[in-house]
Amino acid sequence: MRVSAWMSGAVLAAGLAAATPAAAQKSADTLRITWRDAVPDITPYYNQLRSGIVIAHQAWDGLVYRDPETFQIKPLLASSFKWVDDTTLEFVMRPNATFQNGDPVTPDDVVYTINSILTDKLVSVPSNYSFIDRAEKVDDKTVRVKLKRVFPAALEYMAMTLPIMPKAYREKVGVSDYAKHPIGAGPYKITKVDGVTQIDFERYDGYYADSPKGRPAIRKMIIHEVPDSATEMAELLGGRADWIWKFSPDQYDAVARMPNLQAARSESMRIGYMNMDSAGRTGADNPLTKLKVRQAIFHAIDRATMAKQLVQGGSRPLDAPCYPTQFGCDAASAVHYDYDPAKAKQLLAEAGYPNGFDTELVTYVLPQWAGAMQGYLKAVGINAKLTILQVAAQVQRSNEGKNPLDSGDWGSYSVNDVSAILPQYFNFGPADYARDPELQKLVQEGGSTVDPDKRRKAYSAAIKLITEKAYWLPLYTYAVTYGYSKQLDFKPYPDELPRFFLAKWK
Repeated sequence: MRVSAWMSGAVLAAGLAAATPAAAQKSADTLRITWRDAVPDITPYYNQLRSGIVIAHQAWDGLVYRDPETFQIKPLLASSFKWVDDTTLEFVMRPNATFQNGDPVTPDDVVYTINSILTDKLVSVPSNYSFIDRAEKVDDKTVRVKLKRVFPAALEYMAMTLPIMPKAYREKVGVSDYAKHPIGAGPYKITKVDGVTQIDFERYDGYYADSPKGRPAIRKMIIHEVPDSATEMAELLGGRADWIWKFSPDQYDAVARMPNLQAARSESMRIGYMNMDSAGRTGADNPLTKLKVRQAIFHAIDRATMAKQLVQGGSRPLDAPCYPTQFGCDAASAVHYDYDPAKAKQLLAEAGYPNGFDTELVTYVLPQWAGAMQGYLKAVGINAKLTILQVAAQVQRSNEGKNPLDSGDWGSYSVNDVSAILPQYFNFGPADYARDPELQKLVQEGGSTVDPDKRRKAYSAAIKLITEKAYWLPLYTYAVTYGYSKQLDFKPYPDELPRFFLAKWK
């Protein structure tokens, strides 16, 4: 099957020719960002979107920070940290760190944040914190975090997914109002959340000077949330945005040729997938409950061609359900499925579907990528109705168990360990469409010991089982595209976390 682009070169060229270059907002010292994600709740713990994580790292700080160049863990709100024993971390708080309302950041805020999220049923990804038992105040400058078990990736998770919230302020305004008027301890303060399309930021001038993040060079930021990729690109080309990302690779070269713009791309830790309802959450008669049907789908999708022609930028097809550098991502244990439409048709016939069947593919990926998957399925007899939603709506529907075929992506919160992906999809949580007790046991074993050999053994067995049973189809790595003003000095990082607090005008 030949993969065709959603937008032809002629149409794109016409759009570029019509675009009138406009100056970036350097003169107003305001960085205008446009993206397609509508963040449902700006509180970091109440959404699992990458855009939500990006916002969190601008406006909130955690106890520790992971250096984007070296991946070294450094103190952030804590001035120092140490392991007291195998399951206890101790943090001494930085004396000059304050929230954006001027209140000091104290051990009470850390205890409040951690102990609250452990019992809060609204937390969108509880597996990010399932290793924590509790936080305890030692004295006015020291706090300890007790773990439920030995968990070697604890500091990585704390650096990427544990922003600290202000106890007194949040209790005063309440949970719902906190989402409308949030306060954090990060380098940027959120000054407006309209709840629909726009989030405004302003540099927090009280930010502590010795932070490893540094103080932002750009005074203001505006994030504009738009419904689709066409609008996003139109804002960049029309001079209404200074920065976009994750646009179609087919448009990369054309954007790079614009005199007032620059383009960049690099492979990230994000991977694409297709999840299949093998557990019958959408109905016991769902054909995807049959192993041979799922194996047929594995053979039906030409992942290598999609990676090369659609994703581009160094994207690679995957056999294992994880990013290759993550600890425990044993590709050798994964069952390899060649692209083989004839084999797919044979397996469907053996499963009792010689003429194929109808189903639904629900996704938020770029339309041309979704269309390619739909085309590959149709070529072997599977007629998949394509439903493309915004990210938050797709995730909600997926978590409710309503998607027979579910395609999306997962960036592991940029944690370089498979404990950041396997529990999300194979630990009986809302995104788990396999519901396999044996698999759940292996995933839990891999995350409950500090012994690297035991961890590798458990995760390798889990990866073998996932691919043998064809529960979850790994597609390819993502290569993130960025388009931004030539007046902007911005550096992309492999962990797919735009650090606007490090950007500056040229």
